[in-house]
Amino acid sequence: MQLDMEIACESFPITGRFVIARGAKTEAHVVRVILREGDHIGHGECVPYARYGESVESVVAAIGAQRMAIQSGLDRPALQRLMPPGAARNAVDCAMWDLEAKRSGRRAWVAAGFPRLASLVTAYTISVGTPEEMRASALLASNRPLLKIKLAGPGDLERLRAVRAGAPHATLIVDANESWDEATLPAQLAACADSGVALVEQPLPAGRDEILAEIPRPIPICADESAHDRASLPGLVGRYDAVNIKLDKTGGLTEALAMAQAARAMGFEVMAGCMVGTSLSMAPATLIGQMAAFVDLDGPLLLAHDREPGLLYEGSTLSPPPPALWG
Repeated sequence: MQLDMEIACESFPITGRFVIARGAKTEAHVVRVILREGDHIGHGECVPYARYGESVESVVAAIGAQRMAIQSGLDRPALQRLMPPGAARNAVDCAMWDLEAKRSGRRAWVAAGFPRLASLVTAYTISVGTPEEMRASALLASNRPLLKIKLAGPGDLERLRAVRAGAPHATLIVDANESWDEATLPAQLAACADSGVALVEQPLPAGRDEILAEIPRPIPICADESAHDRASLPGLVGRYDAVNIKLDKTGGLTEALAMAQAARAMGFEVMAGCMVGTSLSMAPATLIGQMAAFVDLDGPLLLAHDREPGLLYEGSTLSPPPPALWG
């Protein structure tokens, strides 16, 4: 039966602004892949990320270049060999998972080896701002059990104290997005420990993180920009305690599942992370969430509106994806 592929570029407004150390944005730009085979339709979504040299245009071109191979019936293992890790492969790989589920009538998580999916508690992100702005945001989200604080370098100690004052009972994750340096690192980590932070993500720039193997780590440190797929794991040993697995970095659920298993076998904790995308981006990542010590799949909570049907969030509790959405 003929397999057809459609590529769609979509934008979803963000509530307010999403601000991290590298800048701010007001829209989530995503690329959706739709695979059709008779009455069966599979969907996958990716979020191109400039930090990794991606744009909507480059991702669309990369997917389009493989149109003939994909429409000829390429399977997921062959896709891993044909396309490199990254957002483009993610959209195709997740659409393939969804199409396989629709063909077989068997949920994707069963095919991945999970007898069921449990609900997850996700972090909720507080964007970078002034200490006063971040305290106000934390106060509004203080009923959520897990908050992720974006930091940006100078002024971070005041930002951290402000968030803790606004949400005194929440578990905190700090994400520096590569904005700290060797000189400030010990003081930043000590402040995080004093504030009861549970995890610090990517404090130093990727490629300049050797010092992490040489200094005491008073709290666990998680690799994000330094962690992409399984090939990146050996270089993280001794420097990091956890890895943030995002499907847009691994190039899809297929590699993400393998990376999560390999990371845990190597002694890393797993964090299930995301870019700012819709429920279609989060849905396959809920499988990684089943193996994760920390879950950060709050993308749809940051949008002014999500796609329909979307995931069900009850506060910070995320239910498994409905079949009409994915898998």
